[in-house]
Amino acid sequence: MTLQREANRTAAVAEGLGSRNPSGVMDVPNPNDFEVARFAAIATLEGFADANAEPWGTAHKSDGSIEGKWSSRWNGGADPTIPDDTAYKWKRGSAEARLIGARVYLLFDWDRGARRGLIDAMRESPQRLVGKYINLSNPTITRPWVGLIVSDQRIDGRWPQGRLDFRR
Repeated sequence: MTLQREANRTAAVAEGLGSRNPSGVMDVPNPNDFEVARFAAIATLEGFADANAEPWGTAHKSDGSIEGKWSSRWNGGADPTIPDDTAYKWKRGSAEARLIGARVYLLFDWDRGARRGLIDAMRESPQRLVGKYINLSNPTITRPWVGLIVSDQRIDGRWPQGRLDFRR
């Protein structure tokens, strides 16, 4: 992203005309609030032989960074708009990661693109992401999220009820 585009977005947000995130969708409210900090203090991700270790999803090229196209999946909650869905079933889709400074934005979808969400996370260390998710299809739903960048091919994620992972 050019400095001019970033300056334009900052000015738009300050004037109430735009969003903080680079996708131009609704912003995640208070992505660094107390609920996020409390969850981040107890959430763990191992980053090796766990539910996200085996390859899954569509292969996407990487330039060595986490920015770009990904596959996404989440579980831990039943989506009432999907017939016969249950909490343990994976909801799969596509995603795109975009970076602005120390912030990582993950825009993702599920149910064949019918539903979308956005994660706004701060990069606490080279591997750890801490932030919040908003369900863009039902913005009353927001949850804390913690991610572990295992590689430029894998981000393991956790929210209070389950997993929200990314692979390429």
